[in-house]
Amino acid sequence: MHSHDHSHSHGTRAFAIVTLVNLAYTVLEAGYGFATNSLALISDALHNLGDVLGLALAWGAAVIARRAPTARHTYGWRRATLLSPLANAALLVAFSGALAWEAVRRFSEPPEIPGLPVIIVASIGIAVNLGSAWFMREGHSHDLNRRGAFLHLMADAAVSLAAVLAGVGIWWLGWSWLDPATALLVGIVVAVGAFALLRESFAAAMDAVPRAIDQAAVRKFIETRPGVSAVHHIHIWSLGAGEIAMTAHLVRPDSGDHDHFLDELNRELDRRFGINHPTLQVEHGRSCEHDLHDRAPHGH
Repeated sequence: MHSHDHSHSHGTRAFAIVTLVNLAYTVLEAGYGFATNSLALISDALHNLGDVLGLALAWGAAVIARRAPTARHTYGWRRATLLSPLANAALLVAFSGALAWEAVRRFSEPPEIPGLPVIIVASIGIAVNLGSAWFMREGHSHDLNRRGAFLHLMADAAVSLAAVLAGVGIWWLGWSWLDPATALLVGIVVAVGAFALLRESFAAAMDAVPRAIDQAAVRKFIETRPGVSAVHHIHIWSLGAGEIAMTAHLVRPDSGDHDHFLDELNRELDRRFGINHPTLQVEHGRSCEHDLHDRAPHGH
């Protein structure tokens, strides 16, 4: 348990550092964006702000999720890790709409923008984002929160690169329309990313079966266990980052090895599917009485 907890505290520390560094840079970039009137910088700052929000929410959720279960909140507050991406995505969709609106408005007469400050400030952004992404790279494969943070930071580096290129174009070629064009592009990128996140986190919040799990395969696996004659009422859902719960009713008419069977099954569910919080109800009857009321369409 100790190592698990250590990785948790390391995770929250990584979130804290990355969040604060990004926040400082976002403030700097937005300041320069408004000072030079550059929408490209402002849009990049917005993209970074989306990240800082995401990181702050994820960091907050990671802290809240460690709260011990209570009599009322028997799962603790693990669901926080599923709700924070949802809040973040909703905010980003709103912001990116406002940004695109301003960009379109500016196309008719783009203001004069000094290219060099844009290039310098956005270059710092690339460094900040790549450094932060490197920090978050560990453990991002199985935790939706950290994966979201890592992918955001990589996308941010790419967006800062776009701002650098716009700065080069403005400085070198005098194309002032590159500024709103970049901003519009960034707005679209933010909206698309946020929408995908919105969909995924909404599904998790609504107790959908996690994407990595094939419910039919789980059912089949349980049905083939020794002595099991039927399986029904299977529910699989996400409790929080990396924790998957499941409930099911199994019909096992002749079960003398009850506890041994359950221990073995729980071990296998975790090993094969990553389901680490199963709750199984074993019934001895030839058929389960619930079954008569709500027969599934394919029958049992």
